[in-house]
Amino acid sequence: MLLVKYPAQNEWEALLKRPAFDNTALEQKVKVIMGYVKLEGDAAVKRYTQQFDGAVLQDLKVSTAEIAAAVARIPNNLKQAIATAKNNIETFHRQQLQQPVVIETMPGVQCWRKNVGIEKVGLYIPGGTAPLFSTLLMLGIPAKLAGCKEIVLCSPPNKEGQLHDAILYAAQLVGVTNIYKCGGVQAIAAMTFGTDTIPKVYKLFGPGNQYVTAAKQLAVKEGLAIDMPAGPSEVAVLADDTAVPAFVAADLLSQAEHGADSQVLLVATNEKVIAAIQLELDIQLAALPRKELAVQALTNSKAIVVHTIDEAIDLLNSYAAEHLIISCAEADAIAEKIVNAGSVFIGNYSPESVGDYASGTNHTLPTNGFAKVYSGVSVDSFVKKITYQKLSKKGLNAIAATVITMAAAEGLDAHANAVRIRMNQ
Repeated sequence: MLLVKYPAQNEWEALLKRPAFDNTALEQKVKVIMGYVKLEGDAAVKRYTQQFDGAVLQDLKVSTAEIAAAVARIPNNLKQAIATAKNNIETFHRQQLQQPVVIETMPGVQCWRKNVGIEKVGLYIPGGTAPLFSTLLMLGIPAKLAGCKEIVLCSPPNKEGQLHDAILYAAQLVGVTNIYKCGGVQAIAAMTFGTDTIPKVYKLFGPGNQYVTAAKQLAVKEGLAIDMPAGPSEVAVLADDTAVPAFVAADLLSQAEHGADSQVLLVATNEKVIAAIQLELDIQLAALPRKELAVQALTNSKAIVVHTIDEAIDLLNSYAAEHLIISCAEADAIAEKIVNAGSVFIGNYSPESVGDYASGTNHTLPTNGFAKVYSGVSVDSFVKKITYQKLSKKGLNAIAATVITMAAAEGLDAHANAVRIRMNQ
């Protein structure tokens, strides 16, 4: 990690800037793939699945027999772990459901807002070096709670044409039955345009590599909504003298092992704290199976020393991390001052990995500084909010003059007449 000591505030913007990638050539490749899927449908999906995943497929849809076989193969301890995570995620997200509240803004004028589930949503779950069945829980559970009528799941198969057992187990557990062996750009394209087998959806969810991210951005141009802009995963840790160096090092590495482009940021008010954490990083890194990926991520990461906790808070609010861990004596008070973060982990015993899997909060979060304006995925992500109004004759009488006066002032006579004609009836 690059050590930066006491940077001036006017240096923060450059210091905290995420790596920029020129995606021009990549986007052109993605456009070509999406174009062929739009034109040829299933045939193109199968061809690209063979090309990129090495799998020759007869059927894109996962059968009920394949799901049953996967469920039978899952060991009981993993089933129990997934069940616990599901229960916690469901408990947390269920509290986000809102019942309509009718507000009478004036006598006889009633207004309310109702949540309605998006009818067709598409979930993309990576299945490569890290099959993210936990992300399926994070997306499938709120989708079901929101009342989405059709939930389409796409995930890349292995060379034998099979999906990871844990992905299939998690899918049936949360009630997703429309499952397809389809990954990468071709999966996003299939859900964008629809094929004979894979339905077109209205909104896309889920993480992926740069190709998947580019495909989701192109899907927006085709009229689809997406969960949020995506970039490499990231964590920031604020540590003081009370932080346990081994804990912080483990948190940094748990993020760094995601991939070479993952980012970690360590902020402290004491150089000795950073030195102790760096020693622990070296020890733990040596035993890490995904050591090479973590090393590359750490090479592009920074440890920053600042003068005070308040300065650290300002710096971290400028960074707007996807995950923020506060390993400090006054962690609760500091957390109250955080205004830009995807998810906050308070105290020495709140590792990011707990939120990633099982505490109950959602781990699909804004990256790349988008935490300044975006929230993480929730039940709200899977609904649209429709407003309603109902006026009695008395209510229309009471508000008529206001509407007629305002419409006339804007020169919209038909608007005024829509009220006036009822009053004259």
